[in-house]
Amino acid sequence: MHTAPSPRTQVKRIARNASYDPALLHAIVDAAYLCHIAFADAQGNHCIPTACWRSGDYLYIHGSNGSRMLKALAAQECCVTITHLDGLVMARAAFNHSMNYRSAMIYGRFETVEEAGKRPALEAFMDHLAPGRQAQVRAGNEQEYAATTVMRIALLEAACKVRSGPPNDDDADLGIAVWAGVLPLALARGAPQPDARGTAPLSAQLPAQLPDYVHAWQD
Repeated sequence: MHTAPSPRTQVKRIARNASYDPALLHAIVDAAYLCHIAFADAQGNHCIPTACWRSGDYLYIHGSNGSRMLKALAAQECCVTITHLDGLVMARAAFNHSMNYRSAMIYGRFETVEEAGKRPALEAFMDHLAPGRQAQVRAGNEQEYAATTVMRIALLEAACKVRSGPPNDDDADLGIAVWAGVLPLALARGAPQPDARGTAPLSAQLPAQLPDYVHAWQD
């Protein structure tokens, strides 16, 4: 049985939906391409979406060396959130409606990844987006790496909250003649759209010739 790692990660509202299982946390992070990071600076409070990926027990982000957010994160603690919406839960009573979701909140302070770890971290990001693509594209050059900051935050102080299943109607409302149930939601992968520029044969490849990550995009 996993317990909250800190007082601020202790879920109090609908605590039955809470989890502090690292395996669940990793699964929620791994299913995400974006996270939201809340922080404050001299201009006020901000919550900015940014690309993210996981390697081991850390969540990684990257950006320009001049990024206001990255500079602020190096100097203060923050809160990172990820949410996957899985469905609208339609109950018989207005106040019993809900949503099915998987979410995570991560607290802590980002640290800057040293130069020696920057390249493998960004290669892991490419592998998160499309396994195998790193070996096919032009690798980053020294100037591009020098202009990029990579940061990571430990996944040690975090809480997950998950809801699934049908509506929780009161027994007294079960006789109301209205449709009740779940309207599922999911990200949909569209058909790959090749870029017509560049080497024409590659842009017009037959399905069997496409890279595995493109060929399997809609599987």
